[in-house]
Amino acid sequence: MIKIVLIGSGNVAQHLVMAFAKSNEIEVIQLFSRQKNNHFPLLDSSKITNDFNNLVEADLYIISVSDDAIAEVSSKLPFKNRLVVHTSGSVPLGSLDKKNRRGIFYPLQTFTKNKAVDFSQIPICLESDNETDFELLEKVAQSISNNTFKSDEKQRKALHISAVFVNNFVNEMYRIGNEICEENKVPFEILKPLILETVNKVMTLSPKEAQTGPAKRNDKQTIEAHLDFLSDENHSTIYKILTQSIQNNGKEL
Repeated sequence: MIKIVLIGSGNVAQHLVMAFAKSNEIEVIQLFSRQKNNHFPLLDSSKITNDFNNLVEADLYIISVSDDAIAEVSSKLPFKNRLVVHTSGSVPLGSLDKKNRRGIFYPLQTFTKNKAVDFSQIPICLESDNETDFELLEKVAQSISNNTFKSDEKQRKALHISAVFVNNFVNEMYRIGNEICEENKVPFEILKPLILETVNKVMTLSPKEAQTGPAKRNDKQTIEAHLDFLSDENHSTIYKILTQSIQNNGKEL
């Protein structure tokens, strides 16, 4: 049984607690939370601490806090030469205090409180300072996921940036679409089958092959009509930028 201490109490930490609880190979023996009253129904309250000096010995310590707090938290750990990893997609491995063995355990997914996810389908990107530690991280990752990847810092950063485009930015497009619907008194729900089909297409086609619409067709009349209709300058600017990006991508070099 691999013993793990989780440091943090946010969305990622909460989902990891649930995922590890389903594994026969992993035991979360402790969780550090600044507020001991955080709600972790799968952990006995005796396993939750808010004092770094009370951290118990474990095979692996997973820091799951905000990116800007990782370095500070790792520097506060009151021990040396233990395996400490973080779960960020953008923070370098070198941000972890070098007094301990270091690694990355990055689940590439969007996590929302009280929204269950199937961890077996979540890719987990792994890095470490040495091969022995990597083998342990891989075993931990494979105990909860069917998708594990060895990645270096540049690859992880590329994945994180790509994830911002395909998740955060796409969700902002949903927000704008919803806003336009509300302004014109039409239900956003009408667009949901289209959203699902768009996602399904990219599962079998490349994004370039799946692209459709007035920008792809260079339908200037429709594009101008859309721009005339949009009353929000921010919406118009985004529409123009994305239209130009689609048109530029369609040009033969």
